[in-house]
Amino acid sequence: MATNFKIFSHQNSDNLHLKLMGDFDGSSAYELIHTLEKYHDNTGRVFIHTCALSSVHPFGLNIFQKNNSIKKLSQSLTFTGEYGATIAPQGSNAL
Repeated sequence: MATNFKIFSHQNSDNLHLKLMGDFDGSSAYELIHTLEKYHDNTGRVFIHTCALSSVHPFGLNIFQKNNSIKKLSQSLTFTGEYGATIAPQGSNAL
């Protein structure tokens, strides 16, 4: 488990912004999945900012991208930052 991983959230009108910080591993992927499941009914678009990530581990990436909940939510997700295009599952946007 990446002990330095954190998710900072901010919601404005219909958008939820999640800033990921630290190392993205398997545990981090599950934490992000649970956060998205928790908020998905209360928001329109979700912006996931990856500029504060230190690294992305292949195992965490695999868990996140293959999760059924994420596949269903992918069209409402927009990823930004250095790792945005790497983490973004098929069907989502990467800026």
